[in-house]
Amino acid sequence: MTYLPSAVLGERTDRGRPAGKASDGARPSASRPAVRAVLRQVHQRGAARTRRNHRQVRVSGILLPVVPAAAQQRRGRSVSSEAPVSHTFGELLRGLRLRAGFSQERLAHTAEVSVRALADMERGRTRGPHRRTVELLARGLALGPEEARALEAAAARGRARDRPATVPGPPASLPVALPLPLPRDAHDFTARERALAAVLGLARDTDTAHPHVVVVSGQPGLGKTAFGIHAAHALAPLFPGGQLFLDLRGMDAAPTGPREALATLLRALGVDAHAVPRGTQERSGMLRSVLAERRLLLVLDNAADEEQLRPLLPGTGATLTLVTSRSALTGLEATHRIDLPLLRREESVELLTRIIGPERVGREAQAARDLADLCGHLPLAIRIAGQRLAGRPRERLDRLAGQLAREERRLDLLRAGDLQVRAAFALSYRQLDPASRTLLRRSALAAKPDFGPRTAALLAGTTVREAELRLEELADRGLLQADATAERYRFHDLLGLFAAELVAEEDGPETVGSARDRAARWTLARATAAGLRFDALRHGNADGAPDPDPATAPVGLDEARAWLEEERAQWLACLGHAQDAGWHRTVIDTAEAMHWFSDRTQHWEQWVEVFRRAADAARSLGDRREEATHLNYLAWAHNLCVHDHRAALEAARAAHRAARECGDALQTGWALGYEASALRHLGRTEEAVAGFRRSIACHSGNTTPQGRLAELSALNALGGTLRHRGRAEEALVIHRRSTGICREGVPGLSPDVLTLYRASTLQHLGNDLAALGRWHEAEEPLREALAAFEAADMPAWSGPVHLELGTVLRRLGRLPEARAALRAALRRLTEHRSPRQADAAAELRLLDAPLPAE
Repeated sequence: MTYLPSAVLGERTDRGRPAGKASDGARPSASRPAVRAVLRQVHQRGAARTRRNHRQVRVSGILLPVVPAAAQQRRGRSVSSEAPVSHTFGELLRGLRLRAGFSQERLAHTAEVSVRALADMERGRTRGPHRRTVELLARGLALGPEEARALEAAAARGRARDRPATVPGPPASLPVALPLPLPRDAHDFTARERALAAVLGLARDTDTAHPHVVVVSGQPGLGKTAFGIHAAHALAPLFPGGQLFLDLRGMDAAPTGPREALATLLRALGVDAHAVPRGTQERSGMLRSVLAERRLLLVLDNAADEEQLRPLLPGTGATLTLVTSRSALTGLEATHRIDLPLLRREESVELLTRIIGPERVGREAQAARDLADLCGHLPLAIRIAGQRLAGRPRERLDRLAGQLAREERRLDLLRAGDLQVRAAFALSYRQLDPASRTLLRRSALAAKPDFGPRTAALLAGTTVREAELRLEELADRGLLQADATAERYRFHDLLGLFAAELVAEEDGPETVGSARDRAARWTLARATAAGLRFDALRHGNADGAPDPDPATAPVGLDEARAWLEEERAQWLACLGHAQDAGWHRTVIDTAEAMHWFSDRTQHWEQWVEVFRRAADAARSLGDRREEATHLNYLAWAHNLCVHDHRAALEAARAAHRAARECGDALQTGWALGYEASALRHLGRTEEAVAGFRRSIACHSGNTTPQGRLAELSALNALGGTLRHRGRAEEALVIHRRSTGICREGVPGLSPDVLTLYRASTLQHLGNDLAALGRWHEAEEPLREALAAFEAADMPAWSGPVHLELGTVLRRLGRLPEARAALRAALRRLTEHRSPRQADAAAELRLLDAPLPAE
């Protein structure tokens, strides 16, 4: 390679253009006198030495190699007597660098450009760098004004040469058209405004030192490619250098390799195929050099992983790279991430409307909403459903909704032409290694809505650590949704159906049964141990029901409650599996362990299911005492958890019969009490009063902790019923008696449980005093009761107390305090679907009403 500074020499004939003609901002005429003077010096001084058959001359103090005329002719350059040497930007740059005594590495560091970019400029691969790059080079070489202008003039001619000479270019206001054009934009593209705004903001940033890379990720079917194409069309006017779209085929069995992708991009950017380097690293460097000089929009669709993508990303310049991938590509540095969410319901309906038209959606608005829900608000599924309907203009929306409601047919129906939801999921599934496939399939056996690593590990037959790693991988690939705050995972509805199909097909009933058994035994063992922490008679000691993994067992009541709440869906499902498998004793033991915990979580409707299963299991074993016990628990759940008092009455009477048959006085007394409670709620108050009195009689003389608690519970219920009948004075006497029992204490009973019974008694006492109009006296016991229930985190108990305290405060004229208490009551009672929420709303309305005369 031989060099002479083209910007200093100024004149050449290029592609038929007369020498000396300026093009595209170059100013050769400004330096022409100096150029001719330099030429004269060249011919006068000659060459001092020969090296590799090339002469070198010193021009204006710069040692520059001179290309022999024959060599220039072989390169297709015209040779005149006045300018017998090559004069390109690269030649000038190299000469100036050699004059300064800089290596390429040193100049690259000084000028803040990459070595690769500098080398490409000197070799002529980059013939016309941007003005900003030229300024950085001139500063790095400490050039004077004249030399800097000459260097920019050479760059300007190089930029002109890069443009096609025979094909007219597009108007300056339009982007340049390049190979690898953008695919057609979807005319019915819907939503994604926030994501589009984020990309637009980055596109308007012209910081060339840090080119922006945006990674758009998410589960299969979210419309990542559609978003990338739509965004690129919207942003096209901001990128005059053009747009490139390259499908990296990340879901194929053999994704496009980076070496092949680099060659494709370089050829699309005008690099001659013969000039493309052989190695991946060299190709990557060349691409970065080319991109550094242009303002392009580069869309890399369907990326497989970081290894495929890294060589394709620009290092400097104003190019914006938009990457779409099912993987989160968390290994990429300095990227902006957009994790596309599912559509909102109204957005799903809007997409359906754009596909099939507003008339059909308007006629069947509810069916359209149902279709959106059944499609899981997944754009691909909604598009398929919409195109199916568009192809059948007479089909009603509610008919398709009815068909999709059958889970076993849903994936079969979500296909239109070559579009299939199942196929989209299968592409991602095939990318997984065998162990990850197993974990994904088996996780479909977990109960909805979510599950943790332990459940997945038990179902897959692997370690928790292995499950944690693979679950994260599945979440990164968009096959699972990870909770943002806890280590919990869930399936999208359609992906869950897909995984359930796979586990049935690939694992078979025997393997599935073993996996369910393994998970159920472990989960119920831990649930039993955690539930026994709340047992009033064990004082938090779960001995006799060891945890299956003591190293990770919950410690204390708070951790036990947290585990039981977090894994509620799993242990409830395992309880059902145990019943189906005939593990009757396991079902009874688990339900019994939950007895005291259920008092603290009275708002859980699932207690009906738990205690019904236990009663059925006891019946299957022929154990009448256990049957009576769990029928009593079931009556309690019907009365207080779901407010089904007729069902409670039926369960209590069945418990009464079973208790009498086995001669269990304690369970007989409880059954009478639960029966009376149901009768009271059904308006049969006198029967209820009689029932409570019979219950108290059954417990009289029973000095065991269980007997004392049963008596205390019946006394409080009797007093409440009498107050309800307008006999508040009698109720007050009974509740003072209950207060005395609490004060004396119950030997063998957990202090925490006794505190809660005392709080219940104080609540009754406060209500008695309020019923008697003794408002000032009523406040203190109600506040004590509220504090105890709040401390124990028992919202189903504290909600009614807030209501009762708010009523007292209203009658005392302390309206701001009353309003705060009543709002808290309404919130909690509404959350737990309590019938008393109407009472709270009524009390709030009374705040602005005048008080009645005393």
